Amino acid sequence: MKLLFVSKLDRFVRAVNTITKYIETGKALGHEVAVFGEQSSEITSVPYSLDVDKFDFAIFVIYGPWDFPDLPYLARLLDGMPRGRRVIIDCNGRYNETIRVEHDFNHLEKLDGHQGWEWIEGFEAVSEKMLQPTLKPLRGDVRPFLFHAFDPAAVARPYRSPQEAAQAWSDRTNGAKPYGAVYVGNNWQRWSQIAPFLKALEPLKDQLGSIRLTGWDWDKRPDWAIEHGLKGVDVDPELLERLGVETTGAISFHEVIDLVGKGRFSPIFHRPLYNRLGLVTNRTFETFCADTIPLLMLPDDLVEPIYGSEALPLDPGADVAGRIKDMMRRPEVYWSAVLKTRAHLAEHHSYHQRFKELLTILES
Repeated sequence: MKLLFVSKLDRFVRAVNTITKYIETGKALGHEVAVFGEQSSEITSVPYSLDVDKFDFAIFVIYGPWDFPDLPYLARLLDGMPRGRRVIIDCNGRYNETIRVEHDFNHLEKLDGHQGWEWIEGFEAVSEKMLQPTLKPLRGDVRPFLFHAFDPAAVARPYRSPQEAAQAWSDRTNGAKPYGAVYVGNNWQRWSQIAPFLKALEPLKDQLGSIRLTGWDWDKRPDWAIEHGLKGVDVDPELLERLGVETTGAISFHEVIDLVGKGRFSPIFHRPLYNRLGLVTNRTFETFCADTIPLLMLPDDLVEPIYGSEALPLDPGADVAGRIKDMMRRPEVYWSAVLKTRAHLAEHHSYHQRFKELLTILES
C-alpha cells in the first residue's frame, strides 16, 4: 500500500511525531508512506512527494486551515486523487457543530475566520470518510480511529521490574531527576488544568523539588491572546514565582521523551474540548515512553478504556497531593502500574496495531 499524508509538519507542535512513526512503521511493514509537498529541509528524515498518482490513498491530518495545502498544490492533490480515496483524520473535532467547553472551542472564528458550517461542508467536499481520534464520535458519519499510538521501541529505560525502576527513580544523587514534575506542551486552553495541579503541589514543594513547564507562552499571557480577547491562554505569574516554576520555550518533538524523563512525575492533560469529545493526543501515549511516573489527569471514562485497569493507580483523582505523597512513599507499587500499562499499550495501542487498523479502514 502507498499512503500519502497531507498535513503541515512543524517539529514543535501537533502530529509531527505521530506521522514520522507512521512512516517508520509503514516501511517496516512493507508499505510506502510519504507526506505531500516539496521536500522539507526542516525535517529531513520525512520523505515528501508531489507524485499524487503513484499513491493509493491521501490521508488528511487536520488540526487547522494551515494543514490544507495552498493553491496550486491543493488543486493538484484533489485532481490527482479521487474523493473516494481521500480520508480525513479530524484531530480537533472540527467536523461537529460548534462546541464550547470552558473557554475552549472547536471552531476558531476569531483566529482563522471559518464558521462551523464551513468546516463541515469543506470536509465533505474533500472526503466521504471522516475519522476522529476518539472512541465515541458525536456524529454517526464519523468512524473512531485513535490515530496516535505507543512506540515500545521509544521507551527510554525499559526496566525489568518495578523494584529496578523504583530504585533508579528514587536515586537523587546522580542528577538524573533534576525536577519533581515536568510538563511539556504549549499554553493553549490548558491553564484551567495546570493551575489547580500546581496549587495541589504547593504543600509538597520542599519534598517534590523543582517544577518545569516547557512550551510556548507559559511565562506570560501572550499579546495575540490579549488582542483577540481569547481566554484559556492564561497564566498566574505570582503562582509560578511562588512555586519557583521554571518556564522554557517549545522544544522539538524528538527531545520530548528525554526532557519528560528528567522529572519524577509528568501529568497528562487533555484540553477541555478534548475531554468532552474524548480526543486523544500524541502525549496520551508518548508520556509512557519517558522515564517518569505519568499522572493521568484525565476523565474517568477515558483512563481504563485506553490504558487498561492496571493504570488506575496512576489516576490521582481529586487528591493529587495525597496520591503523589503515596507514590513517593511506595514507588514500587506505582512503577508496577507503569510497567503493566506499558505492556497494555504495546499490545493494544502500538503503531503496528494502529497502522493495520488504518489499512482496514482504507480497504473497507
